[in-house]
Amino acid sequence: MKVTAFVGSGRKKHTYNASEQFLKNLQSLGNIEYEIVMLSDYNLQTCKGCSLCLDKGEEFCPLKDDRDKLIEKIINSDGIIFASPNYSFQVSGLMKIFLDRLAFFFHRPSFFGKTFTSIVVQGIYGGKDIVKYFNFIGKALGFNVVKGSFITTLEPMTEKGQKKINDLIDKQSKKFYSKLIKKEYPTPSLFELMIFRMSRTMRKIMLNENFRDYTYFKKVGWFESDFYYPVKLNPLKKLIGKLFDIMATNMTKSR
Repeated sequence: MKVTAFVGSGRKKHTYNASEQFLKNLQSLGNIEYEIVMLSDYNLQTCKGCSLCLDKGEEFCPLKDDRDKLIEKIINSDGIIFASPNYSFQVSGLMKIFLDRLAFFFHRPSFFGKTFTSIVVQGIYGGKDIVKYFNFIGKALGFNVVKGSFITTLEPMTEKGQKKINDLIDKQSKKFYSKLIKKEYPTPSLFELMIFRMSRTMRKIMLNENFRDYTYFKKVGWFESDFYYPVKLNPLKKLIGKLFDIMATNMTKSR
């Protein structure tokens, strides 16, 4: 299996080392091939907000950079790690530019069955909120999410501090590996079901063949399906799903 870590740091130090340690732990658990992608080694231009990727399709993006090379690495991986230092209490600029270049996937999530986690490296404070952000991002892209972790690398590093990091990464890598080998398509929560059913119903009413979201949803059958992927919903969730459709219809028509 292939696991790729995308590192949003400009240097190969704490964030890189934590990612490498995580990946080597995975290798010790099973037959894992891994790659560490330093975003700083790639040409990523800043999103201009033109919305062409959302409306017409990602191939119409006017920026000519390495976005598609990086997306190809995600597609060809079974597991993904986003690793970022805590800069100004958020992900690094490199990581944010990368996430912005994936914007159309939040409209048309495509990474179902793949496993995702995150590693945030902080000096003192703020990593917990960044992990929550990454957890949300992973879900929105369609991944099976293993809760990320934040590690503190305040220098000079103590032996006790390093042991805490080692233990945390070891625990997280075992959870990741367990989910990775299962390749699950989990039953959606009520919140996930609501997001899918309401957004797809609103797209069906508001958009037409001129919009990529519409043609994509139609092509993959999302306008008729219970969820993004085949899943068996219990009778109650089936009923609630229909109620979400009705709510979205009423909300859209009342605009």
